[in-house]
Amino acid sequence: MAAPTRKSVEFFYDVLSPYTWLAFEVMCRYQQKWNIDLKLRPFFLSGIMQGADNRPPGMVPAKATYMGKDLKRLTDMYQVPFKLPSNPAEVMFIKGSINAGRFLTAVDMNCDQYLEELTRQLFLRIYYRDEDITEPASLMSAAAKAGIPEDLARQLLSTIKDQAVKDRLRETTQAALDHGAFGSPTIVAHVDGKPQMFFGSDRMELMAHMLGEKWYGPLPELAKAKM
Repeated sequence: MAAPTRKSVEFFYDVLSPYTWLAFEVMCRYQQKWNIDLKLRPFFLSGIMQGADNRPPGMVPAKATYMGKDLKRLTDMYQVPFKLPSNPAEVMFIKGSINAGRFLTAVDMNCDQYLEELTRQLFLRIYYRDEDITEPASLMSAAAKAGIPEDLARQLLSTIKDQAVKDRLRETTQAALDHGAFGSPTIVAHVDGKPQMFFGSDRMELMAHMLGEKWYGPLPELAKAKM
């Protein structure tokens, strides 16, 4: 009997989005449990917002207040060590993520085996240690914690203003928009030859259903203990 065909799941994301960290960790946990090939695809959230004519939730006062409370509640449930930075507005709306996005893109283009851990280290810098992700030294520090050799990290960092890297990030952002993206994360599961787009960190159970997989909650490693 032939083995079930593996399905492709594209995870479009920007590390500037706090909810994206939750979804990222869950997808990384399930990539070994589900019959899927997970492809991390860093994009530029500001480009998504502009292309979709959307507004970041943090710019709407009531949503910003809710987000702060909601993210604290989700920290324990998802087992992600999230903390709001001391100045969220500066992080999200002034400093931005263009350099981080280009650095992730350069890694994806040249040595994607480091992409998952570098992504995680950038999330930890922003939303756990309240550290910068815009300066070269900050990106080098994240790369070191991700296990990227220093000489390789410096070479990759030197390419973030190259046209090829800029073009790839722009193309990935447009690809997400073409799937209907309006924020981060945008997850595209390819099922029976058709792309199924999901937004946010709270559509995992529905995505599992569409993929024909089982959902054990955000901590699948505990599933056997609960049964």
